[in-house]
Amino acid sequence: MLILHNARVFTLDPQQPVATALAIEQDRIVAIGRETDILALSRPGTTVQNLDGKIILPGLTDAHIHLQHLALSLQRVDCATATRAECLRRVAERVTQTPPGQWILGHGWNQNEWPEGFGSAQDLDAIAPQHPVFLTAKSLHAAWVNSTALRLAGIGPDTPDPSGGRIQRDAQGHPTGILFEAAVDLVQRCIPQPEVEDVARAIRAALPILWQMGLTGVHDFDQRTCFMALQRLRGEGELKLRVLKSLPLDALDEAVVLGVGSGFGDAWLRIGGVKLFADGALGPQTAAMFEPYLGREDYGLLFLEAEQVFEIGRKAGEVGLSLAVHAIGDRANAEVLTGLEQLRQWEHDTGKPHLRHRIEHVQILRPQDIGRLAQANVTASVQPIHATSDMEMADRYWGERSRYAYAYRTLLGQGTRLAFGSDAPVESPNPFWGIHAAVTRRRLDGTPGPEGWYPQERVTVQQAIEAYTLGAAYAAGLENCLGSLRSGYYADLIVLDRNPWEMPAEDLHQLHPVATMVGGEWVWQTEEM
Repeated sequence: MLILHNARVFTLDPQQPVATALAIEQDRIVAIGRETDILALSRPGTTVQNLDGKIILPGLTDAHIHLQHLALSLQRVDCATATRAECLRRVAERVTQTPPGQWILGHGWNQNEWPEGFGSAQDLDAIAPQHPVFLTAKSLHAAWVNSTALRLAGIGPDTPDPSGGRIQRDAQGHPTGILFEAAVDLVQRCIPQPEVEDVARAIRAALPILWQMGLTGVHDFDQRTCFMALQRLRGEGELKLRVLKSLPLDALDEAVVLGVGSGFGDAWLRIGGVKLFADGALGPQTAAMFEPYLGREDYGLLFLEAEQVFEIGRKAGEVGLSLAVHAIGDRANAEVLTGLEQLRQWEHDTGKPHLRHRIEHVQILRPQDIGRLAQANVTASVQPIHATSDMEMADRYWGERSRYAYAYRTLLGQGTRLAFGSDAPVESPNPFWGIHAAVTRRRLDGTPGPEGWYPQERVTVQQAIEAYTLGAAYAAGLENCLGSLRSGYYADLIVLDRNPWEMPAEDLHQLHPVATMVGGEWVWQTEEM
């Protein structure tokens, strides 16, 4: 048994919101409460640890992450630069370190942040004439490639846009080297894919980074290779992170044949929902909108209509698989909500389970759609750091419609469950950066000012922490064993040396755990512990 005492424990259990000590047996909390009561449980062999008044919180869960992309991105060129020239300099540096003919891979560029705007294939040709280059945008919904990569993919002036994608072209119709949505796959499938062991090794190396941030769980949205790598780590006892694993739509038929439903697995690695894409993203202006982007006659790209969402959901629902639907634009969200409302009616009429359906991102809604998530009991899986990262783009392309973009407080006011995440590697997976963004609606440098961007959408510290704990646990169907600190729950927790409820909101992003525990085991701790 392990007893942690002399602590300020914020349990997130409304029946016992605070405590000063807790006892852990193997991977579970067996008692929690007052110092004297818990210390009285000590017996020979018990380890008693004095936390010197430090704060204990439930472990935090990132409810939307791309674990394989994140882990591999740590090995790629960092293209998140203030200028296009700096991005090109970094690529050129990697070229000097890479044998000719091998792929140069990078991630993180955002043309909206660059005074020069989009790059071109010729820009990359000048620095990498003997290497194919593939650089994914920050949004993961676009790519920048050179002429060698275009040639390997067979993309030329006569290549048609693929379904659900777009090849950017110059005035003469020649590809520029910028690819959107499904067009990215035309090049990506030419790149040698990492083996399972490569991905497992990369994830293994990334785990301590996540633990140091206070993450004890994630909801992952990468695909088959990532799932196999996670299974390998789980089998070897090296995962030490609770993972809810989504399934891609192209695996639905196999899942139905096998009868695999949401929740299959264990508390370390279990099946979540089927991931669908209803539209693109704000950065490349491919999110599906009812009205065009400002200054453009462009409404984005809609990939799914309501009837398709319903039909896919009904097929998945026959074996108990929930849906997790990517929807950014207001039209995409409206279509998805209509499909999910039909699915709820079908569940009711057929006596099927009321599954944990969710919409990923929910970035902009029409006012008349705000209450529909709560009415249909659909979780809003959202990323608060997107609000502050995207605010200038949102104002530029959505204008006054941005009042109901990233509208977390309004959604909460309607009774919507929120689950917070990061969409890493699109953004940092640091949950305290997300908490800071949700509470202040400001960037780390303080912009746009003391009140933040659309300050009426700020949430409280309590609400933000709950979205990383209780909300994520509910979305995973694990609210009876995760998300709060109670007797019988898994011993997943973090230790802080500052109280987030008592510190200035503008400093929340500076919080760092001094220790992280998963399943009763300290997986990371500083010398202070």
